[in-house]
Amino acid sequence: MWLIMAVLSAFFAGLTAILAKCGIRKTDSDLATALRTIVVLLFSWIMAFVVGSVGTITQISGKSLVFLVLSGLSTGASWICYFKALSAGDVNKVVPIDKSSTILSVLIALFLLGETEHLTVRLGGIVLLALGIFLMIERKEADGTKGNGIWMPYAIASAVFAALTTILAKIGISGVESNLGTAIRTGVVLVMAWLIVLLKGKHGQIRGIDRRELLYISLSGLATGASWLCYYYAIQNGIVSVVVPIDKLSILVTVAFSYMVFKEKLSRKAAIGLMFMVIGTLIMAIWA
Repeated sequence: MWLIMAVLSAFFAGLTAILAKCGIRKTDSDLATALRTIVVLLFSWIMAFVVGSVGTITQISGKSLVFLVLSGLSTGASWICYFKALSAGDVNKVVPIDKSSTILSVLIALFLLGETEHLTVRLGGIVLLALGIFLMIERKEADGTKGNGIWMPYAIASAVFAALTTILAKIGISGVESNLGTAIRTGVVLVMAWLIVLLKGKHGQIRGIDRRELLYISLSGLATGASWLCYYYAIQNGIVSVVVPIDKLSILVTVAFSYMVFKEKLSRKAAIGLMFMVIGTLIMAIWA
């Protein structure tokens, strides 16, 4: 079941990217993220009520609650560092470092959580994933020389926080119903997302949001909520070092819909990279 949920997580995450892209053509991305998180929060709490887990909120241990909050803070911190790095450095330098969060998550799961069964095979899968991610990254023309190297620590921090999010959530939802755990940590993410909007003074743009884009933003929030619910069920009941790369295969869904909706095509290099990512993930899933 957890493998199925991991696949569904990837599917909904792939839809999220397409819907979000449709919703931020005119709308500021920080504001769109904050609005989308509201939908995710509502969706996750509704699911928690549906499965009847809300009544168990008082039974959550202090340790689980702390780690759920930390995972939410880690998600928010990753977003802050990522956009700070992009504002100070070239995209083609920042993105490869941020993408390494996948590798970090798997390595942390292998050695910190003790998921070392079939270690050699999984390390081989990690190598293929790393190679695939490297090939999938398309170089883009820089807008000119930006910053003075300050972007590097932020890019590294973004990747580290993104990797820590998964591990902290895995510990936090131990003994906690996954829907309820997702609802709690989403509340933390919501606070951080709106803090970013307020600190940057972008809240005044809410009234001018295009209604059609608002619809896409809301739909992307529903897709995000569905993806998170499936994902945290998967990491709660499954093997993190297998769930994480499967979830990253959302790129397959994104590529397919990008071609159908935006007529975007993969280069030969990117297609080879995608193939390596799929093979690496399948190797790790088969030996789960």
